[in-house]
Amino acid sequence: MPPISEFWSTWSLDPWALALVVGAGGLYSWGLARAARAGIRWPLWRAAAFFLMGLGLYTLANFGFLGTWSPELRWAFSMRIAIMLFVVPAGLALGLPVGLARLTVRPGLLRTALGAAARRPMKFFANSAVAPVVGLIVLSMMLTPLAGVSRLSPVLEGLLSIFIPLLGLLMVLPMVEEQTKVSTALIMLEFVFAFIELLADAVPGIVMRLSPAVLDGAAAFSGPKPPWFPSSIVDQQLGGDFLWFIAEVMDLPVMILLFIRFSKSDKGERKVLDELTDEQMDELNAAHLHLRN
Repeated sequence: MPPISEFWSTWSLDPWALALVVGAGGLYSWGLARAARAGIRWPLWRAAAFFLMGLGLYTLANFGFLGTWSPELRWAFSMRIAIMLFVVPAGLALGLPVGLARLTVRPGLLRTALGAAARRPMKFFANSAVAPVVGLIVLSMMLTPLAGVSRLSPVLEGLLSIFIPLLGLLMVLPMVEEQTKVSTALIMLEFVFAFIELLADAVPGIVMRLSPAVLDGAAAFSGPKPPWFPSSIVDQQLGGDFLWFIAEVMDLPVMILLFIRFSKSDKGERKVLDELTDEQMDELNAAHLHLRN
């Protein structure tokens, strides 16, 4: 592992990541400015989450040590991908970019086009069974030569720096931006899939950690190596450790969010039932028994 001074003093410019930071930051700032002109008080903590936890961590992951050494170090590449897939989207989603757009984009052609473009992806990723599968597919890339090819190709690595956080954002946005009420039964089903995701996300990291052979097929780094540079197999093992840790830790807030949604939904349903009269409850029970028969 590099010394702390090396980690904080290593910086490089990634034009792909810079384009995303400028684009996303500019659009969100434009939304904040329009909200302020309209007299809408947008929560400061949401803007801070978007810029610091979202774009800030994304900038650190791509311009700092991880982005600079990503082509040479498997663990830097794995950690960078995990941060962009799980941590960065969480910060961006807490900023409620879709909610801000709803408040600030006026009804018209632009709003209609944006709504049409986002409707199908949001509906697809709103399915609680999608996130575990997508997350497992992305992380399983680390177990194939595709990881080595992507890591060593500037174009593919640049595309990943844009595609991965957008994919992660689609996975978490439907849960954070959800406006429609859902039943406790549906939330319990989401709990099941979230638990499956918790288990599935650990598999690629465990395989990387325990495998006796290098999995990505990339040749060992042949350039001048600093004294802290690990061997190929240790490099892969460190990548598995970081991938496993980040994926599992970031699944916990999802479980907490689902628990909060379950509590609110259950409280709302109990309130509705408490307001029913005895006659209405008898009718509801009779209808329920009729459906079961």
